[in-house]
Amino acid sequence: MRNLRLLPLVATAALLTACGGGEEAQHYGPNPTLPEPERGLLPSMKISEPGPWGQQRPLVPAGYTVTAIATNLAIPRQTLVLPNGDILVAEGRGGHAPKLRPKDIIAGMIKSKGTTSVKSGNRLTLLRDANGDGVYELRTVFADKLDAPYGLALVGDQLYVANQGALVRFAYTPGQTQAGAPPVKVTDLPSHINHHWTKSLAASPDGRFLYVGIGSNSNITERGMPAEADRAMVWQIDAASGAHRPFATGLRNPTALAIQPGTGQLWAVVNERDELGPNLVPDYLTFVRDGGFYGWPYSYWGQNVDNRVRPQDPQKVATAIRPDYSLGAHVAALGVAFSNPAMGAAFADGVFVGEHGSWNRSQPSGYKVVFVPFQNGRPAGPPRDVVTGFLGADGKARGRPVGVTVDPRGALIVADDLSNTIWRVTPPRPAGA
Repeated sequence: MRNLRLLPLVATAALLTACGGGEEAQHYGPNPTLPEPERGLLPSMKISEPGPWGQQRPLVPAGYTVTAIATNLAIPRQTLVLPNGDILVAEGRGGHAPKLRPKDIIAGMIKSKGTTSVKSGNRLTLLRDANGDGVYELRTVFADKLDAPYGLALVGDQLYVANQGALVRFAYTPGQTQAGAPPVKVTDLPSHINHHWTKSLAASPDGRFLYVGIGSNSNITERGMPAEADRAMVWQIDAASGAHRPFATGLRNPTALAIQPGTGQLWAVVNERDELGPNLVPDYLTFVRDGGFYGWPYSYWGQNVDNRVRPQDPQKVATAIRPDYSLGAHVAALGVAFSNPAMGAAFADGVFVGEHGSWNRSQPSGYKVVFVPFQNGRPAGPPRDVVTGFLGADGKARGRPVGVTVDPRGALIVADDLSNTIWRVTPPRPAGA
């Protein structure tokens, strides 16, 4: 009977998705054109259903090579290249937020069509290429029985893992293939409801602090402000004591963090709010300022007021920081990594961004890895496609990128949580190499 009651709503969702009117070209960069908000009973809802890769592979720039170095994983999310070249893969899926409204149930049904049916791994898998030929012949479970691990960071001989409910650490010795003991808890992380469950992670250059990105418990406070305590922010955590403080707030869902080489500055990609139309609000890349407030829930892209929020807070809005770079609406950026010259001249200075892909545009956005070029330490110029082909001409998704990591020896590592694959992208080899 419950499913029968949902049928009219599902039909309405399908009708609205089919209409898909009002979609415009995406706007990128530091000064995107923002359209007027669009409100309706339901947002456009369309996700690309899975399809097999078969003999196909992702597409990369001319001269570059893409290889699947691990397949049949259990929902790979983020990766970490260790000093000896081993790759750690965090595998899992978290969250346990109850659905509040009929539209939440419909959205959940649609989103689920674009995800893998594989069971959550809740583990770290280690990959090793012992002779440097690009074939990772060793694959072993480094640690298991974790709780939806996501963010990873290595500081000296300590390996930090951000589970959905706690930041933990393992003692690490170069070359080891399995954790020698259970993890030690550094501090608890907010996990009540866990609407946005992923906990991104980065370490300060001196290793003294860990930064953890914590997403909101709702789209736009529909669960009430008490449910948002310690949410929609980046924590700074003292690695030695576990003491923490809000480092930056008003970040709806900071899904990936990275430290900029040379400056030590913290950068993030952030997933913005839904239900304001297919062209709002841009997901973004930004330098995260200590003490900065980035608008959520009261405003977006600086000081554009979201009139759905009650009560309003004009004083808060007046302090909202405008993000540095628009990635486009609903691309679902889940990975960020600074590049280096080993990736080739075209990608020597900037960041790679993994875009998981939209579920709420009739014309899909994301489903690729892009490169945002930098100049003088800041984003400069339009994004460039780096790894595409995840979305086929038939409209089916072969994969969905999540974490991106740069191997300093010259490779881009891409986690794909739909086909459960780790892809390795390498630049052209110099003549005679």
